[in-house]
Amino acid sequence: MKSGFPQGSFLGSVLFDIFINDLDSVIECTFCKFSSDNKLSGAVDAPEEQDAIQKDLDNLRKWACVNRMRFSNAKCSVLHLGWGNPWYQYRLVDEGIENSPADKTCVLAAQKANRILGCSRRIMASRLSKVIQPLYLALVRPYLEYCVRLWSTQHKKDMEVLERVQRRTTKMIPGLEHLCYEDWPRKLGLFSLQKRRLWGDLIAAFQYLKEAYRKDGDRVFNRACCDRKRGKGFKLKKVDLDWIYGRNVLL
Repeated sequence: MKSGFPQGSFLGSVLFDIFINDLDSVIECTFCKFSSDNKLSGAVDAPEEQDAIQKDLDNLRKWACVNRMRFSNAKCSVLHLGWGNPWYQYRLVDEGIENSPADKTCVLAAQKANRILGCSRRIMASRLSKVIQPLYLALVRPYLEYCVRLWSTQHKKDMEVLERVQRRTTKMIPGLEHLCYEDWPRKLGLFSLQKRRLWGDLIAAFQYLKEAYRKDGDRVFNRACCDRKRGKGFKLKKVDLDWIYGRNVLL
């Protein structure tokens, strides 16, 4: 096309979504579409499952050729999750896709959040809590918690990288200089990011127990019958952590 709609126009996004509407018709694995960003994911326990993901990538390449489009390899990456992950190599358009180590996710999330925070600090003259706190909650913290159920870290150094962003935010608010950082969130009515991740994990576990995820809930938790009169009617017998973390996911 020699001409088109301006970047950011509403009509351009709608027309593009219509054009790629059948993109997932050639996909067998899990596939998510959001405008021009697409994510292909799958659990890999054997080479055959790795071949299934590669087959879907090949089908995407064929679809792009038929529809005279192309994928940008420079913007594609593979995120491997799980202990003892074999890190299979995947290809797109006859080129290998770069691997994105999971341990860099915290650093990248903190960098994006710090950029937004710095921009907000430059354009806002007021440092009052009623101004800074809503900006942080709406614009900065979402970067620190986006898809955190997947990449949530257990390393103290990575937790500190994320927590440092919230510490930087609270330092912008006057009147807290005499308090230590552990007291700042409590003064502002905030939880630490570590506690919020734990809170999110408990919510996800509750949703599994309530069968919100009917496909995989029984594979994660095993219930034990309980005849006690007080409390719930069932107890957890086993949590299959190997199934949760021991998978290879392509994103």
